Amino acid sequence: MQKVRKLKKLLIMRKKTLSLFTFVIGIFGYCQSSVLFEYDEAGNQKYRGPALFSKQSSDNLDENKKTSSVSPSQAMDEKTFWKQIRLYPVPVNDVLTIDWTDELDQLIESVSLYQHSTVHWKFQQQNAPNLNKQIKINMTGYDWGVYVLHFTLKDGRIFSRNITKR
Repeated sequence: MQKVRKLKKLLIMRKKTLSLFTFVIGIFGYCQSSVLFEYDEAGNQKYRGPALFSKQSSDNLDENKKTSSVSPSQAMDEKTFWKQIRLYPVPVNDVLTIDWTDELDQLIESVSLYQHSTVHWKFQQQNAPNLNKQIKINMTGYDWGVYVLHFTLKDGRIFSRNITKR
């Protein structure tokens, strides 16, 4: 009889220990943290993750800028990039002309265009010296609507702009 009581107490202790253990895991193992979503100008998601990591990476980037000398081509931000690009006419009827400066010619790897409502590329062109810093896209046969113009840089960054075809 005494063995049965000891066995019951042992089982009760195991259940309590297991319950306490799962409670601790629930509190410390599955705590929610804030999630940060960052988007570029075209609405593409650039970053999704804990806000802590994003802040740390931007802090590290700021420290690297302070301590090391950065070449102008690496330090170019999106606003400066678009100031050196000329798109005309917008909205487009027939031919879209894209011009850029000598500085950007060294940075641009490719230029692409796709219709906003589809995922198929309508136009892709690698940057080459024979382009003379200009591309003309014949959009005569394209449907009217919104198109996304992508500039892929040699360092992997992508800058996008919406273009309207009427």
